Amino acid sequence: MESKSLNILAWQKFKKDKLSFLALCYILLLFLLGLFASIISPDNSTNANEMHIDLATKKPFKKVLFLEILNEKNISSPSVKSVLFGSPSSVKRIPIESFILLKNGVRYLTYNSDIEQLFIGEFNISEQTFWFGTDKYGRDLLSRMLYGIRISLSVGFIAVFISLIIGISLGLIAGYFRGFIDKVIMWFVNIVWSIPTLLVVIAITLSLGKGFWQVFLAVGLTMWVEVARIVRGQVLAIRELEYVEAGKVLAYKPFRIIFNHVLPNIIGPVIVISAANFAAAILIEAGLSFLGIGVQPPMPSWGGMVKDHYAFIVMDKAYLAFIPGFAIMSLVLAFMLLGNGLRDAFDVKN
Repeated sequence: MESKSLNILAWQKFKKDKLSFLALCYILLLFLLGLFASIISPDNSTNANEMHIDLATKKPFKKVLFLEILNEKNISSPSVKSVLFGSPSSVKRIPIESFILLKNGVRYLTYNSDIEQLFIGEFNISEQTFWFGTDKYGRDLLSRMLYGIRISLSVGFIAVFISLIIGISLGLIAGYFRGFIDKVIMWFVNIVWSIPTLLVVIAITLSLGKGFWQVFLAVGLTMWVEVARIVRGQVLAIRELEYVEAGKVLAYKPFRIIFNHVLPNIIGPVIVISAANFAAAILIEAGLSFLGIGVQPPMPSWGGMVKDHYAFIVMDKAYLAFIPGFAIMSLVLAFMLLGNGLRDAFDVKN
């Protein structure tokens, strides 16, 4: 009951920090947008990868007419996979300048063309607004941004999960047993700590190969060191307290004391370091994608979008790089603010 009351007090204290609470709301909003990206995106094809080269680098709020022709090959019944990840479009979409309806068809001008064409059969005319404009391949930038949320949050979540498993396990063992075990673990920790993180990530990524899951593993396997050091420091202080000594007197097994009595009392610092590692994982993934060894096309990544369009910064289309760059900055800032708020909330001295 005492731990529950302390958690409630921490939550109440956290809610009073308006900036940190706003950061949490922003992260939850992005999570929902990423989860339902294929439903709310204007382009609900797989990976939002519908290309129209004629529409390349169009500015935000551009409205375009489309001739939609039924594509029977891609007609499929809705499924959980299509809802989460999108599906091949059931219509062939052709950007057009203008059209004239006929009795059994349509006569139209394709986009940026003076050649009139005729189509006979079933069709539909629709208008799409590209709220963020289009990228250099003519893809809807807003849809790509929404799908990119999934990559950033997924990398952060899985990388932090991997780092917590390794870091907490080694930190608990080193801090509780001390002696020779502690020296061996800390020797290994210090060696990994001395190697630049980005170089380790690049080496692991190149050895495992380029891809989606490889990035998760590479980032996660390099972020456990800080967790292990912090957990070890907390355990060294807690193992000297009376309730731990009482457990030893009662002949409790060491791992029972570790997991039932020590671990619950170091959750606060672990949550704080997890928020900071989340932000670091997002930055590392963006950097890897920018270097071309992260998530591979056509899967959308914010870092990859910056890479594709950084040359447009000196042109009048700098927004193509600024929009994903601002998204990375805002999400990292939100996690840092969240970490600061959690640190203050779990600080019993305040």
